[in-house]
Amino acid sequence: MLFRAALLDRIRAGDVTLAFRRWRRPTVKAGGRLRTAVGELAIDTVAPCAAAAISEGDARAAGFATRAELIAELDARKEGDIYRIAFRFDRPDPRLVLREATDLSADDLVALVGRLDRMDQRAGGVWTRPVLHHIAAHEGQPAAEIARVFGIEKIKLKQNIRELKELGLTESLETGYRLSPRGKALLAALPR
Repeated sequence: MLFRAALLDRIRAGDVTLAFRRWRRPTVKAGGRLRTAVGELAIDTVAPCAAAAISEGDARAAGFATRAELIAELDARKEGDIYRIAFRFDRPDPRLVLREATDLSADDLVALVGRLDRMDQRAGGVWTRPVLHHIAAHEGQPAAEIARVFGIEKIKLKQNIRELKELGLTESLETGYRLSPRGKALLAALPR
């Protein structure tokens, strides 16, 4: 479930607490979590909803000026049922704190190297360190170009980099990526 950038600050402030989506099947579930650019949301409820049941107050709680605006957006997609999703901002993205953690102990290094090794093994070849070194040398390079350099599909490259991001080692830019301070500290500690 994606949100427009203009809504994210209002979600963090608690002004937007509802979303309405037309889905064939829900992409989030009650009790789950959703990571956004401003932090993690706790999903309280996900329930089918008739368009007639959406009030003006619901529309405002979903970030729309009017109910008619919300209904027009829902009607732009014809397939699927309407769902009402209630959520709340829960916490900042823990990866933001993690990527700033540069004081890597010997145990931290062993754990990170172990994770990278397991990621390489799952992929059937070494990719983690070469990609980290490439990003360090080519900050902001588009994913398509990095994928071409490594001879893999762009979608697969993005999945791989997302795994590095989960470890706090990379950051997404408007275009491309860069190493986080934690990623730079890791590379500095590794033998070349």
